Amino acid sequence: MTNIVLLNNIDHGELKVANWHGAEFGDAVNQTLVFPTEWEEVQREYPILFRRGEDERYYSVALLGLDRDENLFLDGRVWDGRYVPALHQRGPFSIGLQRSEDGEGAEPMIHVDLDHPRVGDAQGQAVFLPQGGNTPYLEAMAGLLRRIHAGVMVTEPMFDAFEAQGLIRPIALEITLDETRRYTLDGFHTIDAERIGELDGAALQSLHQRGFLQAAFWAMSSLANISRLIDRKNRRNALP
Repeated sequence: MTNIVLLNNIDHGELKVANWHGAEFGDAVNQTLVFPTEWEEVQREYPILFRRGEDERYYSVALLGLDRDENLFLDGRVWDGRYVPALHQRGPFSIGLQRSEDGEGAEPMIHVDLDHPRVGDAQGQAVFLPQGGNTPYLEAMAGLLRRIHAGVMVTEPMFDAFEAQGLIRPIALEITLDETRRYTLDGFHTIDAERIGELDGAALQSLHQRGFLQAAFWAMSSLANISRLIDRKNRRNALP
C-alpha cells in the first residue's frame, strides 16, 4: 500500500525518515535494479547483469546474493559496501510530475510515500529544518532522485544501442562453493566482449559519443566482482 503525496514543509515540517538499512525496508534481496547513471560506482562493488522484463525490454541489476532474499552486503542495520544502490538509498522519496501553474506542461517534483516503513521513526533523519528550509539529507535525496530520473531516461536508448550493435549475449553463471553447494544462475545477459572487439570505428565512435561505450566496459569489468561475492558467501557460511 502506498500513500504518495507531494512533499512540502508545511504538511511535512516534522517528518523524519529512518536512514539506516534492514530487511524491513526491503533491503533483503539478492538482486536490485540499478541505473546506467550509477554503473561507475556499482561496478566497483557488485556484478552488473542484464535481464528482460515482461515487455521484452532490458534492464540492469546488481547481484547482491546467491540465495533467495539474501543480501550478502546487509549486516543488521548496516549496508557493508562502498556504494549503496540508489533504490536502497532513496527510501520513501520519488520523482513525480506536477503540472505547472500556467498549465503548460509538468515539472518533476519530490514526492513522499507516507506509508513507507522508513517514515515516522523518532530516531530518523529530519527532512526539513526548524525554520522550514531543506536539511542536507533532503538535498542529498534530491540529487539522488535526479540521478535516478536521468538513469530511467537513458536506459532504453542505451540498451537499444547495445542491441543494434549485437553487444548483448546471454550468460549462465555456474558457481561452486564446495562439493555439495552449487548454483546455476540463468536468465541473465551481459556485454559480448568479443563482439565489441569486432566493431568498426564508426560504431565505436557512435557509442562513445553517447557515453554508452564506457558503460559497456563498466558492465564487463563488474563481472570480476562475482569472485568477491563468492568470498562473502563463504565467510557468511563459516559463521557459527
